[in-house]
Formats: sequence, C-alpha cells, structure tokens
Amino acid sequence: MTTRPHTTKDDLPPEPARVRQLWHLLEPLHAVVYYAPESYAEAGALGLGTDERWPLYFAWRAAPLGAVSPAVLSAVFHSFEPGMVERYATGTDVTPEEALAGRLRAVDRTWRALLGDAVASADLAEAARLARTAAQAAVTTTHGAAAGRPLAAANGALPWPEAPHLQLWQAATILREHRGDGHVAALVAAGLDGIEALVTFASIGAAPRAVFASRGWSEPAWQEATTRLRDRGLVTPDGTATDQGRALRAEIEHRTDTLAAAPWQALGTAATTRLTDLLATPWLTMIGSGLLPTENTLGIGKV
Repeated sequence: MTTRPHTTKDDLPPEPARVRQLWHLLEPLHAVVYYAPESYAEAGALGLGTDERWPLYFAWRAAPLGAVSPAVLSAVFHSFEPGMVERYATGTDVTPEEALAGRLRAVDRTWRALLGDAVASADLAEAARLARTAAQAAVTTTHGAAAGRPLAAANGALPWPEAPHLQLWQAATILREHRGDGHVAALVAAGLDGIEALVTFASIGAAPRAVFASRGWSEPAWQEATTRLRDRGLVTPDGTATDQGRALRAEIEHRTDTLAAAPWQALGTAATTRLTDLLATPWLTMIGSGLLPTENTLGIGKV
C-alpha cells in the first residue's frame, strides 16, 4: 500500500484570484518607468525620441533580449502591430547595453522621486527580498518552467542590482514578464493572433476600443479581425462578445493565472501574504502618482 505524502497549505498552488491580485499589485511598480519624467530624461540623454512614450518603452522592455530582429520582437510583443514594432526597434542606434543602463537609471530616479526616504526602509528591503525569491523561482526549471518564457528568462539572466528598491523593481519585472509570456501562450493556444487578442479583450469591456489603438493596428485590420472572430461565433457584428466569446476570454485569463502560479507556490502562502501587505505602500504611491493611465490595454482593474 502506498502512503500519500502529507501536503501542507504552503505546498498547494495559490488560487487564481490570488495570483491575479499579485499581478495587479506588481504591475504598477513595473510600469511606472514607462511614464515618469525621469525616464523620459534618461531616454532623451541616450538620443531616444521623447515626444511619445514608445521609443523608451521598446528600448527599455526589449533591452534584456539583446540585439534581436524586429521579427523576434513581434513574436514576444504579441499584440503590437508588426510594422510598429519594426519602426521603433530599428529607429535607434542605442545598444541593448546602453538601454539597460539607461533603464536602471530611470528606475532609480523614478522610485527615489516617488518614494523618497522609503526606498531605504526596512519594509521595502523585506519586500524586495521576498519578491526576489519568487522571481528567481519564476526562471528556474524547478518551479517556474522558464522554457517558453523569453522575456522572463531574459530579465532573469540580468545581474541583480544592490539597492533594495531596484531589486524590487527587477523582481516585479521578471514576474510580470513571466505572467505575460504565459498569457501569450494562452492566447496562441486559443487560436488568437495579436489583433484578435485585442478585439476579444475590447469585446468584454476590458478597456474602451480607442485605448487599443495605441498598439498600432489600422481600422481596416481591426474590422477584418472582427469579421474573423464573428465567423468563429466569438463576437457580434458590432464587436461585442458573445457568450462563447466571453467564455473563451474567461478561460484565457484563468489559464494565464494558472500558468503564473508557480513562483508564488514556491514562495509559500505565509511569505506571499507578507509580501502582499508590504506592497501596499509602494502600490498606493505609484497609483497615486497620477503617472499611470486610468484606462489601459492590460485590463488592470477590469479583469
């Protein structure tokens, strides 16, 4: 007779709702660098355009991948129009190494400007330690299954900065990219290409349709995608989700949460709860800064 091993609460995967809550807490910590004036200043110093956020967005986010082709970037930046990706990827002479250094300076300046003396607090240092543990689990073969997670793996391969606030940002970045890579996998498995992913997300009210225009797709391309999805029974002619379409999006989000659970299971229930409490102050600071848009293509606060 085989005896089943004893399973503790910390051994169990966290509930999908818990995984999504952690994403909602960590995403603003990562994303603020794409909007902060300090980040624009660093981008300008490198010669990147500063009349819009996309030059620094693509430079900062793609830098860990190294010198890769626009085709590779389009593959990992799934929902962006490929021509847009190519335009920003090839429109600069900034090297990945220069972009990484500029990104880190931008994070440092932004967080110091927003958090002030709190960047040196014991609570933030503890949060950084816990988040780093989860992030390292996200890019190991034991817990996070980094295979198929290019952006998570690329960020996970970077050296860890010494300052706790920079460690917390890097951990948040690894974890959000780990989730994002898994989300792309879920979208592809559901048979949705980049623009179809956006159309179905808009169809359930994740954000107004106009918000998704920032991803570079033309109106004719949007209409063609809507027609394809209508033929699959996923949206109505006006782009509203059908019951089948809502069910598919719910399954995609559930699958994304499931695929993102491993780092938190590795961290454990008690430590994850402690991290959640510690993230409250920096999260409120980032949200309260007014830098982040109230409507976004990720559906934060809507899904």
